[in-house]
Amino acid sequence: MGQLLCCVQVEQSTVAIRERFGKFDDVLEPGCHCLPWLLGSRIAGHLSLRLQQLDVRCETKTKDNVFVNVVASIQYRALAGKASDAFYKLSNTRLQIQAYVFDVIRASVPKLNLDDVFEQKNDIAKAVEEELEKAMSAYGFEIVQTLIVDIEPDEHVKKAMNEINAAARLRVAANEKAEAEKIIQIKRAEGEAESKFLSGLGIARQRQAIVDGLRDSVLGFSVNVPGTTAKDVMDMVLVTQYFDTIKDIGAASKSSAVFIPMVLGLFVTSLARSGMACSKLMRNS
Repeated sequence: MGQLLCCVQVEQSTVAIRERFGKFDDVLEPGCHCLPWLLGSRIAGHLSLRLQQLDVRCETKTKDNVFVNVVASIQYRALAGKASDAFYKLSNTRLQIQAYVFDVIRASVPKLNLDDVFEQKNDIAKAVEEELEKAMSAYGFEIVQTLIVDIEPDEHVKKAMNEINAAARLRVAANEKAEAEKIIQIKRAEGEAESKFLSGLGIARQRQAIVDGLRDSVLGFSVNVPGTTAKDVMDMVLVTQYFDTIKDIGAASKSSAVFIPMVLGLFVTSLARSGMACSKLMRNS
């Protein structure tokens, strides 16, 4: 109806390409326009100025021979000032963009190892954007942004990567556990050493107290009982200790000590007669 009335309406965010007798004539902005078809004018087509997005899935391999699928998201739009170039110069804009994306990705990814591809995906996206911007600007299109939205290795590769990561974490956990056990053993050994030191110190003090007590007993007995010698006092003390030892052994129901009275008595008497120190006698008894 509009063609019959020589009028045409162009929608918002869209431009129309007007031709006269098959030749480009003008770009019609959004709104209502007069189109004298009797003079050979006609609308060749419409061109959207809205932002469009194209997702490109490209399969390639990395430097370490791992095949991956790289998914790039290209956001682009036609320039109103170059609408005629965008309409006439390209027959299929999306296929043209896809071809450039394939070319850049397959030239960039094979130079990187798999781990580097994940780390440098922004650099890959920047390289794709620069190449597309340089190429598509001549055709009247603007590349707004390029994103690498996904990098998908083979399932077996992903499983292997997960296993490597899990093994590394288990190794770190094992090292930490070993260090903890090492610290515990060191602290336990330090505690045992300190305990033995204090135990030895207590035994030494005990024996010193016994020696001091025996010395005081010998001196006191010699003073209070005239005519007695130190030997007499020591013999009496040893006999007393001898009976105390027998009593302690008999009181224990599960004692594993072997006590030989005659040999021990002869041994003690021999030591007493040789005049050895009282502390040595007490330790051997």
